[in-house]
Amino acid sequence: MEKLRETLRVKKERAILVAALLPNHGTYDNLAELTSLAESAGAIVVDRFKQKIRTINPSTYIGKGKADQLAGRVKKYKADVIIFDNDLSPGQIRELETVAQTKVVDRSELILDIFATRAQTRQAKLQVELAQLQYTYPRLTRMWSHLDTVTGAAGGSTAGAVGAIGVRGPGEQQLEIDRRIVSKRIVELKRELEGLDRRKLREIKGREDFFQVCIVGYTNAGKSTLLNALTDAGTFVEDRLFATLDTKTRKWVPARGVEVLLSDTVGFVRDLPHQLVASFKATLEEAVFADVLLHVIDVSNPEVLSQIESVNGVLAEIGCSEKPVVLAFNKA
Repeated sequence: MEKLRETLRVKKERAILVAALLPNHGTYDNLAELTSLAESAGAIVVDRFKQKIRTINPSTYIGKGKADQLAGRVKKYKADVIIFDNDLSPGQIRELETVAQTKVVDRSELILDIFATRAQTRQAKLQVELAQLQYTYPRLTRMWSHLDTVTGAAGGSTAGAVGAIGVRGPGEQQLEIDRRIVSKRIVELKRELEGLDRRKLREIKGREDFFQVCIVGYTNAGKSTLLNALTDAGTFVEDRLFATLDTKTRKWVPARGVEVLLSDTVGFVRDLPHQLVASFKATLEEAVFADVLLHVIDVSNPEVLSQIESVNGVLAEIGCSEKPVVLAFNKA
């Protein structure tokens, strides 16, 4: 599975960023956040491409003409990868890779890649691997065709190809074998995570005698910094996206005789892949069982309103939309 996961990595590759904007698009700057995400994954951004579209093209998302323009930019900037801010279907990725003759990564794949590099504990690593494989399974055919596209353009063979699934030649028989391997691994991961999730749930329910506050917010808003300031928790803090994937709970004494359990959670982001929300369900249970949510907001960010909306959307998805919320404005 390690070789399979490596196909999703964006490592020091020259990247062109693309944001396709539909008529109902808001005012937020897609490319600003996508740049941060791409650089967090290790990519070197060489070009940024924003395109307004009336409708989604079923073949290339952005239309054949714009796809051809994108292919020209790939040659001009010697790009290794095209990263879309949008979520693409396997067929759209396959067609775009054929036109541009280079790898194409969508927003979900990029976020999954970043989570994979950040995971430290066994539970987090298993949660990310499960989300990656659930994303990958319907795209295995595209991954094989990508090998043909890239190695064919280079005039070489698939043996030893960087980012390939192993070093085997593509074929229907091997594709079916890979599907069985991935399906089996998904079952194994779910089984192991069920045990870890039950343990996590027992741990959370064991705190019911305490008043519980869960810190939530957009990634890099300052949640771990706040936890450290209030409790001397020593939580890892770094100015980067998704620096923390694991929850940490500490006792906070805001006044004499008053004890509160304060928990940090994984940061949210716009269009967080549903595979991650499902895989991190046990981790997000901290918010579900909390008495109050402390929503940390980075008011210095120009996209603060859309970030608040994104956080509220994830909270609704996990069943926390009716929870009492206290807003904590940070970085003012």
